[in-house]
Amino acid sequence: MPGWRTPRACTSLGTSSSATLTRASRRCRLSEPAPLGISLSGQVQALVGAQPNVEKLVEDHLAVQSLIRAYQVRGHHIAKLDPLGISCVNFDDAPVTVGFHQVGFYGLDESDLDKVFRLPTTTFIGGSESALPLREIIRRLEMAYCQHIGVEFMFINDLEQCQWIREKFEKPGVMQFTQEEKRTLLARMVRSTRFEEFLQRKWSSEKRFGLEGCESLIPALKTIIDKSSENGVENVIMGMPHRGRLNVLANVIRKELEQIFCQFDSKLEAADEGSGDVKYHLGMYHRRTNRVTNRNITLSLVANPSHLEAVDPVVQGKTKAEQFYLEDTNGNRVMSILLHGDAAFAGQGVVYETFHLSDLPSYTTHGTVHVVVNNQIGFTTDPRMARSSPYPTDVARVVNAPIFHVNADDPEAVMYVCKVAAEWRATFHKDVVVDLVCYRRNGHNEMDEPMFTQPLMYKQIKKQKGVLQKYAEKLVAEGIVTRQTYEEEVTKYDRICEEAHERSKDEKIMHIKHWLDSPWPGFFTLDGQPKSLSCPSTGVSEEELRHIGQVASSVPIQDFTIHGGLSRILKGRAAMVEGRAVDWALGEYMAFGSLLKEGIHVRLSGQDVERGTFSHRHHVLHDQNVDKRTCIPMNHISPNQAPYTVCNSSLSEYGVLGFELGYAMASPNALVLWEAQFGDFHNTAQCIIDQFICPGQAKWVRQNGIVLLLPHGMEGMGPEHSSARPERFLQMCNDDPDVLPKMTEDFAMRQLYDCNWIVVNCSTPANYFHVMRRQILQPFRKPLIIFTPKSLLRHPEAKSSFDEMISGSHFQRLIPEQGPAAQSSGRVKRIIFCTGKVYYELTRERRARHMEDTVAIARIEQLSPFPFDLVKAETEKYPKADLVWCQEEHKNQGYYDYVKPRIRTTINRTCPVWYVGRDPAAAPATGSKHTHLLELQRFLDTAFNLDAFKGWS
Repeated sequence: MPGWRTPRACTSLGTSSSATLTRASRRCRLSEPAPLGISLSGQVQALVGAQPNVEKLVEDHLAVQSLIRAYQVRGHHIAKLDPLGISCVNFDDAPVTVGFHQVGFYGLDESDLDKVFRLPTTTFIGGSESALPLREIIRRLEMAYCQHIGVEFMFINDLEQCQWIREKFEKPGVMQFTQEEKRTLLARMVRSTRFEEFLQRKWSSEKRFGLEGCESLIPALKTIIDKSSENGVENVIMGMPHRGRLNVLANVIRKELEQIFCQFDSKLEAADEGSGDVKYHLGMYHRRTNRVTNRNITLSLVANPSHLEAVDPVVQGKTKAEQFYLEDTNGNRVMSILLHGDAAFAGQGVVYETFHLSDLPSYTTHGTVHVVVNNQIGFTTDPRMARSSPYPTDVARVVNAPIFHVNADDPEAVMYVCKVAAEWRATFHKDVVVDLVCYRRNGHNEMDEPMFTQPLMYKQIKKQKGVLQKYAEKLVAEGIVTRQTYEEEVTKYDRICEEAHERSKDEKIMHIKHWLDSPWPGFFTLDGQPKSLSCPSTGVSEEELRHIGQVASSVPIQDFTIHGGLSRILKGRAAMVEGRAVDWALGEYMAFGSLLKEGIHVRLSGQDVERGTFSHRHHVLHDQNVDKRTCIPMNHISPNQAPYTVCNSSLSEYGVLGFELGYAMASPNALVLWEAQFGDFHNTAQCIIDQFICPGQAKWVRQNGIVLLLPHGMEGMGPEHSSARPERFLQMCNDDPDVLPKMTEDFAMRQLYDCNWIVVNCSTPANYFHVMRRQILQPFRKPLIIFTPKSLLRHPEAKSSFDEMISGSHFQRLIPEQGPAAQSSGRVKRIIFCTGKVYYELTRERRARHMEDTVAIARIEQLSPFPFDLVKAETEKYPKADLVWCQEEHKNQGYYDYVKPRIRTTINRTCPVWYVGRDPAAAPATGSKHTHLLELQRFLDTAFNLDAFKGWS
């Protein structure tokens, strides 16, 4: 078709393989070497001994082996994959020279086509036959590799896996279906197609991102689930973009149709709580009986935003967690399926990050089936503008995942490929990709006009007969079904849709709680409220603190040699325990250890978390004399404790944080933490934070208790190692700065229950200990953002006594002034509110200036929800004092813009709140240590200059 040829991913190689191959051979020559390790069989050796032209015979057999290998490597280049017949991939860098007319390249000629050749062990085309005529060899290879299925697998470096795939596609007669299987396939095609047509009739002006053009996706998914269920899978967790989502919900997950249809009601309120989300982003959880296998299966479709592929690692994390809780160490009972669009699969970097988690010990889900809905277009962008690789699926090659391309207008080929994909996952527990090459009948959405940008493509699409019609005609012609039977099937499903549409008008069913993708049975009461709004003491007995401290300072494995420097660290820990004190690392150890002892699984993940970026944690000990021998003392606290998982991640933030979010989604009874190497680096995972963590409950009524540990503090380490950007997290908090909440008895817990997430900056190890334990002991789950210290990890004053952690103690949302100023409050001229590390710099400066009785310093440990009640009490204690907010961050960053209006609201706006800190700046910090220290001293001077703000308006 003139004007349609493109450098990478459009234009036709034609339907005649021989003509195409002739053109290909003129461009370049195939230079595939013969397979290594192939020897002539005894039969061929006998033939060699009987022939005068021995050399020619050997060369001919080797040529045939090379020809077979060329089909296996490159047969997919000429497979008839595109239903439109207009698109292919340009393989100028790897042209194909196979086929009847290309035998000359291998030193053969047409006279050899009828000669019989011995088949190598690297092919199954012979079936039970060990030798075939060359003509038949080529025919069978073309049937295996050059029809509606294209197989990419020869890059896999495992012989067993390659042989397995060859057998599935080369063996004669493998793609055979019973009449019953074909009828089932037709029924599924009817449901897939008629569902979209019903929505189009009822809501023609509504966006739904329909599946028209790839209706075979529904039987594809159902085939994968059927086969996986047959192999023992009980739980399938899925993630997908918006295209086809409603159809998947209706015909794969089997969501009640009335629940889907009511989402089109213009009178539908946003949600039971929060904002809600558009219908094609919602998730679902459903347990039902698989009718093909008669086994129970649980299906989850994870809710996700429009940010394509962002859900991929979330699904993987949720899958990993479900496998962990079921002790499914090989992924035999729980599996994941990820759906992708072609443009996003190639274009979104998180796809690559997710693939690279697939074989890591603490992240593997033991194989994911990836299904690409390959529309051959992304919104309005041609593939030649959207990727540099020939196929959209080439990213999967990095983990040696086989890729099965299939023409989506051939439902039987789709069904077969999906069976093989499910079997591959069950056999090898590795990722596999199914590339459904299809088209998009409408524009990007039902309101979009695609003819603006792809006129020739859409002229062809308008001529295209629907896949259901084509397949029904095929089965009628074969005598599998009658025309009447087919029409009755269509009528039956249309009636089901109409009846559901009537039921959807009942307002009682319009609740977003029906769209939960991760229910937590038994955690909430029936109406989704917590059992109570109270939290017990987060302290533990001194005996328990001592026991955990002893474990933390020991090596519980015999004959285990640790590093000399680590020996000193453990001795230091033991001395602290003896002195009833903890530093930051030991406080964390005691928080984790006490929860593990109570049966709470703890998982800490991130870059270098096992040792800790700042060499403070050392949760994994390494034998200095034995390679790969490690010890995790935390798993030796108690005989019946929950397991502790601590795992260094790949150098990824987006993918790994998404994974841990999904892991936390699976159960409320686990403490799941992700630590950034430096807090600044969370911005690479901003999509997960902005789209899932911050608004997750409001959009999807889905609570989540994930904890983000973000090292933060101005230490003179430059702009990329200083700030965890607290201003961003605080800006997204949902509390009102201008409204003073009613101070009820359960005020603190009510605030926590109503907020979208909790933001803290602890200044003591004890408070860090308590906030970790509160995260589990409170009767609901909220994301917790902790700005963790760097210099405070070893600061001599940043230590806590056991007295602050024993039974009866709690997390302190605000730590008030406790020195001389508190004893003589009437003399205090200034109260400085601050948070985090700057407190220690302020107290040092206050001591140096001998102002302990005239300046009070209060630490706001929990920034959001804001502790209005405690700030109010602290300001009332010092009636003559002016109010200052001091931070080490720049004025346009940090906490100032968040705390100032809330302090003003607390004091009824009766006096100003002055700012002390660094001046506004574009970068988070200076790169000069000298400038850093000058800035620090400058704002400390201002903080303790009691005349600094006199005369200011």
